[in-house]
Amino acid sequence: MSSQDVHTLGIVMNGVTGRMGLNQHLRRSIQAIISQGGINCPSGTIMPKPILVGRNAAKVEAISNECGGLPWTTDLDAALSDPAYSIYFDAQTTDRRAACVGKAILAGKHIFCEKPVADTLSAALDLYRHAEGAGVKHGVVQDKLWLPGMLKLKILRDSGFFGTILSVRGEFGYWVFEGDRIPAQRPSWNYRKEQGGGIIFDMLCHWRYLLDDLFGNVKAVSCIGATHIPQRWDEWGKPYSATADDSAYATFQLENGIIAHFNSSWCVRVRRDDLLTIQVDGTQGSAVAGLRHCWIQPYGATPRPVWNPDIDNPLDFYQGWQKMPEQMPFENAFKRQWELFLLHVIANEPFPWTLLAGAKGVQLAEKGIESWQKRAWVAIDPLDGVSR
Repeated sequence: MSSQDVHTLGIVMNGVTGRMGLNQHLRRSIQAIISQGGINCPSGTIMPKPILVGRNAAKVEAISNECGGLPWTTDLDAALSDPAYSIYFDAQTTDRRAACVGKAILAGKHIFCEKPVADTLSAALDLYRHAEGAGVKHGVVQDKLWLPGMLKLKILRDSGFFGTILSVRGEFGYWVFEGDRIPAQRPSWNYRKEQGGGIIFDMLCHWRYLLDDLFGNVKAVSCIGATHIPQRWDEWGKPYSATADDSAYATFQLENGIIAHFNSSWCVRVRRDDLLTIQVDGTQGSAVAGLRHCWIQPYGATPRPVWNPDIDNPLDFYQGWQKMPEQMPFENAFKRQWELFLLHVIANEPFPWTLLAGAKGVQLAEKGIESWQKRAWVAIDPLDGVSR
């Protein structure tokens, strides 16, 4: 095989009319890869060739025109039956995902999809088993692992900066407007349980892979959710009842004794460095990472506060932190995982973020809801030995 060979990979992209599917996956990932001339691999160049799928013909056609006339269709079955397309990607709402991914597996397509991969653990595991049985390659979007801030935490961890890690504290969220006076920044289905909405299912899937990959496997969860705002207004200005949780407060026990706590809320006003911040405290140092930047405080630079509420505190606690320098360029997190998956398909390079990893996220979300219902700690059973 010539080193100049071009491997054209047809991708059925379903759900590109949504915010994430359009912005992160099509514009900033697949179109960006095409614009850069593809992906280099040992046997040549990988070039994605997408076909856009959606239920609204006018929307899909407009997106196609924006992207230079990409092929498009509203007929998913026809796209799946076309041998020119070997990969199926799904960024639809959660309630539609499992059925369409299952169809794509039956059609022999490799699978790359958003999370949650399904609305129940049993459905997620069924997809994994079917994909393994069909011999197709599969992956789940776990984008936050490639955010610059998270990569910097990984560098610190691998260098031993923290010493023994004691705890992890995550703060995620922002104020999502109700939609009556100011338009909401998130689609209304996010707040309807019957359409797969809810912040526990959305965010605990993220926290599972972040914790497992960066700090240690999750062994137990204690979680409470809330629907703080019971009424919102949809995209057409009509009021509706919010049936899904809009906030979650969860504590996790990891296998190595680390305690992690994450507050996730669409009903919080931000007074921190970023929409997501993660603080890691260890015996030799601490770090606080946002989406892109990271600040560190080693043991030797740690101040010695003394509790005295009767006077203004003489310490400026922000001064003792040093911002990590930008030592390397960082790409869009979604694009980077797309590149790794396409390399996995063509060059068989390792890709551990499979449908089983996606099922682990669904498992943690389910257990978080169970914990909320029981008002109790709930154990997380290992899935690595699940039967294929």
